[in-house]
Amino acid sequence: MPATHIRRWKTLALTTSAVLVGLTLPAMTATPASATTTAYDSTYYKNAVGKTGTSLKSSLHTIISSQSKISYAAVWDALKVTDQDPNNSNNVILLYSGTSRAKSLNGGDTGDWNREHVWAKSHGDFGEVTGPGTDLHHLRPADVQVNSIRGNKDFDNGGSAVSGGGGSLTDSDSFEPRDADKGDVARMILYMAVRYDGGDGFADLEPNEKVNNGSNPYIGKLSVLKQWNDEDPPSAFEEKRNQVIYDTYQHNRNPFIDHPEWVDAIW
Repeated sequence: MPATHIRRWKTLALTTSAVLVGLTLPAMTATPASATTTAYDSTYYKNAVGKTGTSLKSSLHTIISSQSKISYAAVWDALKVTDQDPNNSNNVILLYSGTSRAKSLNGGDTGDWNREHVWAKSHGDFGEVTGPGTDLHHLRPADVQVNSIRGNKDFDNGGSAVSGGGGSLTDSDSFEPRDADKGDVARMILYMAVRYDGGDGFADLEPNEKVNNGSNPYIGKLSVLKQWNDEDPPSAFEEKRNQVIYDTYQHNRNPFIDHPEWVDAIW
């Protein structure tokens, strides 16, 4: 058979195969997240590498619980560093909306930004106490009004557009961040669940499959958070933020930014 005929036959065979696969296989789910860095595997994470399930969660808890703590008042200035706009050193990037806003506009008025507890402080009733209430790994600058709309709602898909929310959605009992922040939110929530397990006088924080968790130390929905972790992998901004918190402030890391695949390994 001439070479040109062979090439055409191969092309036809591959095309037919692709069509058959498309007809017979179920819809693909999100690809599990993969490691973004292994720079700390032989040092910081050495006692966690290779483990899964409750063993991995326990090891990570021990590792990340060694941290420096800051006051809630000090969070203002810390966020001006951790969330600095890479294109404008006078501004911070706001969670949920993605807006770049002047660092000087921190406060409580319309047009200001304030300190958003991604793990809502009422879920476990830890308030603004030094510890979970001041942990930079889940505190982010957010527009005052958008922050108020989110309130203490659990995370889930669906709802109506949030005014000024950059594509975020909300309904009566849940909040869906814009696509670019979904993975960030998931990894912050799951960091909190590993860091605060009830052993240091604070509530045992855990993700679950519910909304309307109220003051219980739970936030849902876990299945949605796992999906968001897969669909929105760590960005350069998120990775740099993790590094700044480690180097300058708390001296601990969010392991799910370094190893997003550990989400599925634990849950």
